[in-house]
Amino acid sequence: MTNWTRREFLAASALAAAAREAPSVGAAVVPERRSGPGRVAANEKITLGFIGTGGMGTGLIDTFRGFPQAEIAAVCDVYEPHRDRARERAGGSPAVLDDFRRVLDRKDIDAVVIATPDHCHAIIPILACQAGKDVYCEKPLGHRIQETRAMVTAAEKARRVTQMGNLIHAGENYRRVVEIVRSGVLGQISKTRVWMAADRRGLGRPADSAPPAGCDYDFWLGPAPKRPFNPNRFTFNWRYFWDYGGGILMDFCCHIVDLVHWAMDVEAPHTISAVGGRYALDDNAEVPDTLEVAYEYQKGDRKFLMAWSQTDANAHGLENQGLGIMFQGTEATLVADYGHYRIIPEKKGHKIDEPPKAPPRSTTHHGEWLDAIKSRAQCSCHFGYGHRLTSVGHLGNISLWTGEKLKWDPVAERVTNHESANQYLTKEYRKPWALPAV
Repeated sequence: MTNWTRREFLAASALAAAAREAPSVGAAVVPERRSGPGRVAANEKITLGFIGTGGMGTGLIDTFRGFPQAEIAAVCDVYEPHRDRARERAGGSPAVLDDFRRVLDRKDIDAVVIATPDHCHAIIPILACQAGKDVYCEKPLGHRIQETRAMVTAAEKARRVTQMGNLIHAGENYRRVVEIVRSGVLGQISKTRVWMAADRRGLGRPADSAPPAGCDYDFWLGPAPKRPFNPNRFTFNWRYFWDYGGGILMDFCCHIVDLVHWAMDVEAPHTISAVGGRYALDDNAEVPDTLEVAYEYQKGDRKFLMAWSQTDANAHGLENQGLGIMFQGTEATLVADYGHYRIIPEKKGHKIDEPPKAPPRSTTHHGEWLDAIKSRAQCSCHFGYGHRLTSVGHLGNISLWTGEKLKWDPVAERVTNHESANQYLTKEYRKPWALPAV
């Protein structure tokens, strides 16, 4: 793959987690629940287990090792080379496991960090919550909307501290943009834009083959349909296949749509209309390489449009940025990316007076979760927030699959104008896998 920045790779990447024999998840052995909130005393270290130690999982090991209040007790992955690398990166002392249930069985582990492919994001966190573990789970929160709703329910019932791995949210740049947008200096905002543009050629059409040595491919598939092993369906590139991911929209909506939701103080669109397909790239991937999605929002009397724009065959994005977020107001336009923003006044020569800056944060995205494990406070990207943000990407894909403009009821969490679209809120699990009851 070409023209992937290091930040984009780390933000998008994750690998499989989980175990050996394909179990009946509903019958999985779950340890006795812990005594409840506040188990980790202020002077005690937080003991972590890592499930999924591919690209993102390894990066998370490096990050959490830097916190003196945390220690790593176990690393888990279905792929032996990733397990071995994770053990080394974690200092060489943690237990090395190939079955996520063995991580959840350990009563010395307080919390788990999950960086598996999207199609396993629901089962493992739900069982972790039910096992009394606090949970950090990479974005997007799940593979279907009803999965992420179940994750929220499980966390609330078990009173677990959760955080979705949406680390850009913690940056001072995003926080500053929110302050500016909410101050009103941009005027009335009627349109927002989010976009991704990159040259993602090079996937190709490799032949099906035997899984690599040291990989339990059947368990890597987990609840996904049984397919022949193909190199493009494994490791990083699984995100380009519907069985395991949701394409670039699902990879990045939690990062760039996050700023729109946060700044505009909204939770869900009320209409969604998508058009796109795999138009330009010659490979065996399934998700769109070109996609436009129009989302309409309304809060009280205020309405605005959000436009998602994506191209994977050309790196030239809007405003000469490959990734961006734009707020178009009657007084000025603000254009941002992960680390910067600029304001363009509507009237030439007009100066926009920015609001005062709030003091810098005292913690990071990962540190916030560790602090909350001890304080039992709610994190900024808890599973409820992650569920709503992840749903935006899923709704775009559902509109694409159905070819319909959808009307969404965010309270009932149902499509109201095309009943058949609601079948995509969930998915069929490969037996004997099942979504745990919550």
